[in-house]
Amino acid sequence: MGRAYQNRKDSMAKTSDAKAKVYSKYGREIYVCAKAGGLDPTGNLALRGMIERAKKDQVPTHVIEKAIDKAKGGGGEDFALSRYEGYGPGNCMVIIDCLTDNANRTFGDVRLCFTKTKSKIGTQGSVSHMFDHSAIFVFSGDDEEGVLEALMDADVDVTDIENEDGKISVFAPNTDYFKAQQALIEFGVSDFDVAEIQFLPQTTTTIDDEDMPMFEKFMDMLNDLDDVQNVFHNVAL
Repeated sequence: MGRAYQNRKDSMAKTSDAKAKVYSKYGREIYVCAKAGGLDPTGNLALRGMIERAKKDQVPTHVIEKAIDKAKGGGGEDFALSRYEGYGPGNCMVIIDCLTDNANRTFGDVRLCFTKTKSKIGTQGSVSHMFDHSAIFVFSGDDEEGVLEALMDADVDVTDIENEDGKISVFAPNTDYFKAQQALIEFGVSDFDVAEIQFLPQTTTTIDDEDMPMFEKFMDMLNDLDDVQNVFHNVAL
């Protein structure tokens, strides 16, 4: 029983750590959105979208309100986006997005993840040209033609649209994110399963059994960094 309890305790601790990481990530992104575009989600679509995503990931209301109150103060940290690219274990391609108040510290932390897993950090643009920077929306529905027409009327450059199992998926350039979201809301979409901007790989690669443990270590090290917000790769898992 003692060992079983310890395993359960360790599992609970990992869950708690994971939740804390998610809360911290959203808190930072909400703070940045509110500080940059205003505190009112009605007029700040970026903030409204981030709050909706946070709620879907079960971030408590007090975490969201604390981040907005922090932005209301006008002072505080000055976070900036830092993006790093390179080749991970098995020669996979990786893009890492960070929000940081100290670019030198963050670069050192991210570079250590590469060096400790025998990977290679690259220069800006070294792998991103092999990804599509896309706005992605997924929601319930079956009127694919109506959705496409509404987006085209709003001058959204739709790159792909799929309709499968009662879910419509829309892909557009990242620069059309807010225009597409507003068009879909006006069309009648009230609840999005996904409303995000991501880097989608144009091609995928597989990692062999020999490199997989190192790839998992690489991902764990990156996700443990407070400044890391998103990690995109082209590995087919």
